[in-house]
Amino acid sequence: MIPEESASPSLLVGLAGQPNVGKSTVFNLLTGLRQHVGNWPGKTVARREGIHSYDGVNLRVIDLPGTYSLTANSPEERIARDFILRERPSVVIMIADASAIERNLYLLSELLWLPAPLILGLNMMDVATAEGIEIEAHVLAAALGISVVPLVASRAEGVSTLIAEAVRLARDPEKIKPARPEVGTAHRDVLATVKALLGESVPPPYFAEWVALKLLEGDREITELARAWLPDGAWRQIEELLHRHEDAVLDITSGRYEWIGRMVRAAVKQPRLGQVSFTDRLDRYAVHPFWGMLLLFAAFALIFGVTFQVASPIQEWLDVHVVTSVRTSIRAGLSAMPPWTSGLLADGVAGGAGVVFTFLPVLVVFFTALALLEDTGYLARVAYVMDRFMHALGLHGKSFLPLFLGFGCNVPAVMGTRVIEARSGRLLTILLAPLVPCSARLAVLAFLVPPFFGKWALPVAVGLVAANIVVLAVIGIALNQTLFRGHRLPFIMELPLYHTPNARSIAHFVWHSTRMFLTKAGSFILLMSLLVWALGNFPGPDLESSYLGRFGHALGPLGEWLGMDWRLVVALLSSFMAKENAIATLGILYGGGEKGIGLAQTLVASVAPASGLAFLTATMLFIPCAATVAVMRQEMGSWRWVLFGIGIMFLIALGAAVLVFQTSQWFGWGVTHA
Repeated sequence: MIPEESASPSLLVGLAGQPNVGKSTVFNLLTGLRQHVGNWPGKTVARREGIHSYDGVNLRVIDLPGTYSLTANSPEERIARDFILRERPSVVIMIADASAIERNLYLLSELLWLPAPLILGLNMMDVATAEGIEIEAHVLAAALGISVVPLVASRAEGVSTLIAEAVRLARDPEKIKPARPEVGTAHRDVLATVKALLGESVPPPYFAEWVALKLLEGDREITELARAWLPDGAWRQIEELLHRHEDAVLDITSGRYEWIGRMVRAAVKQPRLGQVSFTDRLDRYAVHPFWGMLLLFAAFALIFGVTFQVASPIQEWLDVHVVTSVRTSIRAGLSAMPPWTSGLLADGVAGGAGVVFTFLPVLVVFFTALALLEDTGYLARVAYVMDRFMHALGLHGKSFLPLFLGFGCNVPAVMGTRVIEARSGRLLTILLAPLVPCSARLAVLAFLVPPFFGKWALPVAVGLVAANIVVLAVIGIALNQTLFRGHRLPFIMELPLYHTPNARSIAHFVWHSTRMFLTKAGSFILLMSLLVWALGNFPGPDLESSYLGRFGHALGPLGEWLGMDWRLVVALLSSFMAKENAIATLGILYGGGEKGIGLAQTLVASVAPASGLAFLTATMLFIPCAATVAVMRQEMGSWRWVLFGIGIMFLIALGAAVLVFQTSQWFGWGVTHA
């Protein structure tokens, strides 16, 4: 938790709003680096909070999950309303998208019923103006009975005024008299009757009028609570009323929309009919079935181009000139020490830390691209265009982005699943992401296929990659029809208006996402590096005599089924640390020379093509690397799901290798070229 400065008075501020309204931009502007990201107690939903100092007051700002309403249909909705009810913030700031004011006012109509002083921050005023929407903030404030502050958060305009108004309201909350929406006339008496029957039975922090309203809406959570609070006689009377007036929710909803209509008519001037907005012009292409697909692949090609042309060379440079130099220096500095000491520090500690360090360029490029796509509003178009294709896997369009980017690296692919709101969809996407062949697996493929298969190299390589995609699709369909059957939520697509990205918000996103990888996944990778080093070096004196070598020998019978000797099995196991480690391990075990020189020729002479194909098949489908496992644990929040995913991939890899080895021998690939 972020420590509060005891010398100054403090206020608790809740930051609420619907998704895609710029709430995170406002939060980052207020808290900067003085923020903490964790999870809400007992939930997998992220909890972000930070400190902002203003006029001698420390504001503890809580960024509430984005939600369209406060009905308890999702964890985000429950968290937002429970925070306001139970923690009673000094003030709640609702950030709204000025260009979609009517839709945003629905959440405001619910927030006004909760016991917290409320301010409305109208963000994206520049976007609204560009779309021909004019909002008179002072008129809207008079109609609502609360403060309304215009904002352009991407340029930090109006944020200081918003905070000044929040502090003023928190100090004198009785000044505001909000104009709450009323229930339709047909059910106002019913609401009053339910409230009277609740009487004094409603315990704090709840209150009778709000509970009565939620009962008429059919809120399941409040219904269960009320049943427990009330005597049987009183509850039976309320239950009878609710059964007779099941249509009350329609009057409540219509009352809110009538209230929204009055507010909009009073203060908002809509664009003239027939006016084509900037967003409409772009969406003619961005969401078109054909042009939208071309634009999507062009955008991802650009991301891959930047990754391979910028991030990958930096990654290689760091590996050669920084990590390798540090490891060499450690060995030289500890040359007088026992060999295991320098090996532990150089290969175990520095090697593991080096893996984490060299991931940074790729992650920075990926997170920057993800933030840009989301901040401009294009990410929603990606989900829309790909939605119908992803339905076959039981997923929706937002799952396409992390799966596609898995071709670059599975680590950011798993972390990219944060854009998926539903936990079931996020879990399924994480389980499938490691089946996408990453660049490290493709590098192993590119190194080994040509010497083994000569003129058949291209079709073999393409076939192995295609097989991965087919396995991914089959597993996705199978999991969707079994474990995740009935968990699929309807996908409501919102296409926000295009707007200029905020550099500060993007920088914060990249910084915090990268820091989370370093602190959470990095420690696990380092631990696994030490473990793999120990297994490969003890009890000595060489790899073949080590625990890892002995384990490889013990798997000899399985290796025979797979068509692999113990050296191929050990190389496959060592790829857990990093997929490209398989080549280095093969170089050591087969004596291919320094840096793998001559390894290809050695393998061709020692390993039959059928065995080589089985090894490549297993490598493409084998369990994810340590870095991917670490972020899977981080994002899933449970080892149970991680181990389940690893188990599936392990069984698939071995089964596919057996099938490929036995089948390929029919084609005469069962003998070596020697």
